[in-house]
Amino acid sequence: MALWLKDTPKTPAGIDEVRARYAALFARFGEPPQVDFSPGQLGPIPGEWVGAGEPARTMLYFHGGGFVAGSPQTHRPLIGRLVEASGMGAFSVRYRLAPECFFPAAVRDGVDAYRGLLARGVPGGAIILVGDEAGGGLAFAVALAVRNAGLEMPGGVAALSPWADLSLSGPSLLANRRADPVLDWDTLFIAARNYLRKSNPCDAYASPAWSSFKNFPPVMVHAGAQEILRDDASKLGDRCAEAQVPVSVEIYDGMGHLFQMESSRNEAKVSLSRLAQFVRAKSAMLAA
Repeated sequence: MALWLKDTPKTPAGIDEVRARYAALFARFGEPPQVDFSPGQLGPIPGEWVGAGEPARTMLYFHGGGFVAGSPQTHRPLIGRLVEASGMGAFSVRYRLAPECFFPAAVRDGVDAYRGLLARGVPGGAIILVGDEAGGGLAFAVALAVRNAGLEMPGGVAALSPWADLSLSGPSLLANRRADPVLDWDTLFIAARNYLRKSNPCDAYASPAWSSFKNFPPVMVHAGAQEILRDDASKLGDRCAEAQVPVSVEIYDGMGHLFQMESSRNEAKVSLSRLAQFVRAKSAMLAA
């Protein structure tokens, strides 16, 4: 995998440099496929509709960027490829970012967007929560909030290279520090500090890897074996297994963070195909 950020200083100086690092990553995502992108809103939450798809089934997508960077526009290539592969439309949420709006603002925005889909008549079981990196952890946090509020549960939750443990306790953070071409502990630490402020990093809505997933819908998580967030994916799988939730955690050998962006790689094609099968099958199963 290309060393996208190899020319940047090892330790970021602060939030501006962290955002610059993420901007460099997003710039490498390539061009989006030929699907429709149009501005939209779910309740009070702005975002972007992606693809026509089937109106009765929808992905609610949360972009990555450490809770401090990114937007529906920066992630068009990834979201567009998943929409294209699945044949399902998506709403990409423009949730509020830190440090301007800190935890739990992003979670609240995700829940409000979910409520907006329900208000449009989309059954909960026809909605699949999907996200990458911080957005992957956010998808799980929103599912927790939806469950705890007694709302209709989504049909499934899927995540790509999720960041789901803001306490930064996974052994892979150190074990893979030289192998991961994109992320490092210092970048995540600064992002977490700006997002959490004085909140507990092990709060369930901040770090769903420490929560119980009892009564959750089916889950699929993909990560690269060489990325520092590999253990976050494994922890999510463990929590699902403990709660007897159907789960598939797929760790791709030799791959780094968000390897799906290198669309020519066979592993990226396999991963997106598997994710597309999951979102279609689970939305169809639980919406029927």
